[in-house]
Amino acid sequence: MFTFTRAFSGFSVDDIPAARAFYADTLGVRVTEANGMLTLHLPDGRETLVYPKPDHRPAEYTTLNFVVEDVEAAVDQLTALGVRFERYPELDEKGVFRAEGPPIAWFRDPAGNVLSVIQV
Repeated sequence: MFTFTRAFSGFSVDDIPAARAFYADTLGVRVTEANGMLTLHLPDGRETLVYPKPDHRPAEYTTLNFVVEDVEAAVDQLTALGVRFERYPELDEKGVFRAEGPPIAWFRDPAGNVLSVIQV
């Protein structure tokens, strides 16, 4: 039987200092750095690895979802910090998708990876 002690996810970026500044300073995530990689310490105790990749290509899917109590308030707060939300035809004026499932809004990190704020 396969056994393991823990698991974590990760994704690549092309600029570790820019990623550190964005995740720590803009989003307020606790970030540590070791061996040239970042660890995002998320509020629920999970960790996500952010590693450098010189030929990085942004993920075409959402790599990290931030659960919030009020998606509109989160969009307003992040917009005030300079975060630009994606604009798709099916989104409302704030960039929030409300058609199916929970309200969600997408944005990108400095490496172009897709992130979201989602109200569940």
